[in-house]
This record gives sequence, C-alpha cells and structure tokens, in this order.
Amino acid sequence: MSKALGLISGGLDSSLAAMTLMRQGIEVTGIAFVTPFFNAEKAKIAANAIGHRLIIENISDIHLQMVKTPKYGYGRNLNPCIDCHALMFQLAGERMIKDGFDFLFSGEVLGQRPMSQNANALKSVSKLSGFSDRVLRPLSAKLLQTTTMEESGLVDREQLLDFQGRSRKPQQALAKEWGLQDYPESGGGCLLTEEGFSNQLRDLFDHEPDATTKDVELLKVGRQFRLSATAKLILGRHRSDNEALQRQIKPDQIKLRCQNFSGPLGLFCGNPDQQELNIAAAIVASYGKGKDEAEVDVLCTAAEGEFVRRVKPMPREISRQLLIR
Repeated sequence: MSKALGLISGGLDSSLAAMTLMRQGIEVTGIAFVTPFFNAEKAKIAANAIGHRLIIENISDIHLQMVKTPKYGYGRNLNPCIDCHALMFQLAGERMIKDGFDFLFSGEVLGQRPMSQNANALKSVSKLSGFSDRVLRPLSAKLLQTTTMEESGLVDREQLLDFQGRSRKPQQALAKEWGLQDYPESGGGCLLTEEGFSNQLRDLFDHEPDATTKDVELLKVGRQFRLSATAKLILGRHRSDNEALQRQIKPDQIKLRCQNFSGPLGLFCGNPDQQELNIAAAIVASYGKGKDEAEVDVLCTAAEGEFVRRVKPMPREISRQLLIR
C-alpha cells in the first residue's frame, strides 16, 4: 500500500485531495504547521471528519525568517505564498524521508489563485522545496505533467482530478457526492493575507529587524501605536486583551495603567525615553474612565520598580494619528 503525507489546512481543497487518494486505497497522513500567523485547529477538525492521522508541527521560528526575506516576494499584503508553500513542502519532505512515506501531496488547484497557483508558481514551489519529483496535486493532476508516482503505479492517474480555476463549485459538488458536509468557507486563516495585520507586521520589521515570534504574537493583541522609531505602545481593547498583555509582558517592557480610574492596560515597548513615556501615559489615560479629567495619574511598572506619570489625557483624534493600521 502506498503511503502519502499531505499538507492539510482543514479547508475543502486539502480535504478532497486526501479523500481522492484514500478512495484508491492509499494510506494518507496529514501534516499541519503552526506559526504566529495560522494554527492547526481546522486541520484537526478535517482530519477527524475524514478519518486520517494528523501530524502537527510548530515551525514558528524558521517560518518567521522566511517571511522576513522571501525569495519570491509578497502577494497583495505581506503574504509570501510561494515561499511559504515551498517551505512547507520542504519540511514535510524531510518528515517523509524520516518516516518512510512514498510521496507528498496538497490541495492546490491550478489557477485558483492567479499569482501563487498558476502553472509556473506550482513548478517553482516544487523546485524550491527540494522534493519536486515527490509532489502530487491530486485535484489538478490530470492537467499537470505526469509524476513519477503515477508512472511507477503508486498512484492511479485515472482516479485523479482535473479541477482548475477560481470557482469552488466543482469542489462543492464533489464534496456533496462524497458525503463531505462540514467544511469551512474558502479564504481566511492566515493573518499575512490581512491588510491591517500586514501593516503592523511591516512596521515591526521596519523598526525591529530582529523581531522574534514573541514580538509578532503581541501584534495580535490590542491597539498598536507607533510613538517613535524606537518606541511603541500596545493598548488593550477589552479584558481578554489586558490579560494577554499581562501574560506576554517581557522584562524590558513597561506596564502602564491609570491609578485612580478604570481603563485598559498599556504596554510600552522600546527604549524608555521620558517624552515618549509621557505620550504613552497620555494615550492610556485617554482610553480610561478619566479621559475627561484635566490630569490623570498613570502608574508605570518596570523591572526596576514603579513610578507615576501625571498627564493630561490625549485627545482621541490626536492619538488615532499614531495608530498603526
């Protein structure tokens, strides 16, 4: 029996690709990767629904380095889709060799995404991964060059598919025919495709080229204010944001909170310049219950101790100009 290892996102396409192979008796195992930009929750649900084993790997550090300097550049936002897919195939290929799988597969469809899933892009992904002769795309295989897996009999080409283009109707029809009912809508799932998050990430890279995955995780919490080239304020929007900031605070960061009024938690990131601290405190004050007061005391907690800044709450229209959007 052939053994295939597939990139599983949890979406309809990767689920159908897995089912296409399983229906011809191939033993399928999925692999899903976790980074600060996407998780494996949908993949877990899909694997359970279809009934195949799923491997989950956290590749945050190596993936972040790729996002910083992709060979093939970015899409509409800060999404390096070709490099990302190639990296996934590379890492899956290493797992394939280690665990004795015969080949790799994915749910990619020819022409579904004009930039990252055209014929040249699919070839580039395979070549860049280092496993170009071991990659199968079951949903469009009949429109692509015959692979060594098909030539050797590991896979029956006649039972593969010929999907192409951006419409999902053929996949939806096949899912209905095969009894696959619960699957997520197409798109979404990767923060790198979102304009607002990409702008915040670009700002982080511009000002902190050595940013780590922990720095990226903070982008997913609260409002982000750029105070200067070396300083930023993150401000919680609600209780869960405040709790997340409290959990993720680093020793070199300063926590800010109104002393006598309820309000959000602020996190000052960067060199603690006095003027910038005052600006940060004024923003924190403007989002608290004391926003209409003449002055508000803001408690600042740093590694070396606590101190208070008395500031005038910043007018909201001014603070919004500092937002990273």
